[in-house]
Amino acid sequence: MLRARDAADVSQAVRFAAAHRLRLVVRGGGHSYIGGSNAPDSLMIWTRDMDEVTLHDGFVPLGSSSAPVPAVSLGAGCIWLDAYRAVTTHGGRYVQGGGCTTVGVGGFVQGGGFGSFSKAFGTGAAHLLEAEIVTADGRVRIVNAVREPDLFWALRGGGGGTFGVVTRLTLRTHDLPRRFGVVHWTLRAISDAAFRRLLDRFVALYADHLFNPHWGEQASARPGNVLEVTMLFQGLDAAQAQAAWQGLITFVAAHPREYVAGDDLLIADIPARHFWDEAYMSQVLPSAVARDTREGAGRDNWWWKGDSQQVAAFWHGYESAWLPQRLLHGENRAAFVDAWFSASRRWPVTLHFNKGLAGGSASAIDTSGATAMNAKVLDAFALAIIACDGPTAYLGLSETDLATARRNRSHIRQAMQALRNVIPDAGCYMSECDYNLPDWQRAFWGDNAQRLQQVKKRYDPTGLFMIHHGVGSDGWSADGFTRTG
Repeated sequence: MLRARDAADVSQAVRFAAAHRLRLVVRGGGHSYIGGSNAPDSLMIWTRDMDEVTLHDGFVPLGSSSAPVPAVSLGAGCIWLDAYRAVTTHGGRYVQGGGCTTVGVGGFVQGGGFGSFSKAFGTGAAHLLEAEIVTADGRVRIVNAVREPDLFWALRGGGGGTFGVVTRLTLRTHDLPRRFGVVHWTLRAISDAAFRRLLDRFVALYADHLFNPHWGEQASARPGNVLEVTMLFQGLDAAQAQAAWQGLITFVAAHPREYVAGDDLLIADIPARHFWDEAYMSQVLPSAVARDTREGAGRDNWWWKGDSQQVAAFWHGYESAWLPQRLLHGENRAAFVDAWFSASRRWPVTLHFNKGLAGGSASAIDTSGATAMNAKVLDAFALAIIACDGPTAYLGLSETDLATARRNRSHIRQAMQALRNVIPDAGCYMSECDYNLPDWQRAFWGDNAQRLQQVKKRYDPTGLFMIHHGVGSDGWSADGFTRTG
């Protein structure tokens, strides 16, 4: 493993790997559900030490005549907590990053990247203004919309660890909304029929009052007739958020024999500048914060407690699909509610509303449409995710563990099939998907897949950079060591 500290270190490692025909892998933050940041018998370039953050009042990409815009330059080893601390807590601005504070900036942007407020601001890839990248020939390149625009386009959603090693990214920043807030509510229906009505009412509420740039995050329908909502909002205060939810609140209150609240309805807001401020959040919402307790770790090294389970997760199954906005209306809505209800009989089905851009701002849709991602994301109101993880594999897994994993995977696939009956050609998010997805090129990139192949052949003709289900990987064996085409 090479712990790179600058682009020159990366260049030497790339040249060495090419000269000695080594399998090469790139690791930044490490949030890679399909294993793109590790590989056996390989040379790993670890960029975590490249964590410099620089704020710009007015940034102009190299060689461009565009007007200066506020931006932030981030080393490829930065995690989003590094960025939020500098840009928001100290700088009073907003950068479109990941919901998990420990997600790596480099892989997030190259994979497309969704945050809690993507409907307002667009994908992370859409905000990339310029990148420094080391390509397979060992050259350090500065790429943007006017310098090597095809490679720049490919880095905006074409997949990390595929076209080279990104060493620095510069992202546009935005005016910070005045307040961020949360809605959390768990409801249980006493019968299947009542649960079906609850899902219908929720989808109607979403279509009429939440299908806009203010709202993101998720709602999960689970076996046992449970609906759990954890949604975030921006640009509203708690009173305005309460008004948006009043229809469902009134409906549930009017049917006390059919619905039981598992916890009190929480609707709260805070100043947006403090959302990633550890000292503030530890005071107002201590149950949501987890700290690094290792010796020598800084107090401000923290993450959202709900993300802790992702550490070393062994995924039994992971499926996702974008849900087109036509499902929110008329007969399509009824069919979708039936499918969501049916799928929830088999496994929890979570709708991530911030991971579909339909209903978002015009600028979010326009800028995200210029990236390499599948255009279906522009018409999707949510990304449906059905998944399960179990104990880590660090100490080995017994045959009982593996049998449980296979059984869970079967339930997950059955649940997703219930949804696919109404979305047969949905497409999905490449960073959160089925490891064994058959038609992954179409699902990830749609009509952009062919252009990405052309960029790959130009900048990496020998296939030095190869990850599972990455552009060009279909020409290699599953282990990445034998060329097959």
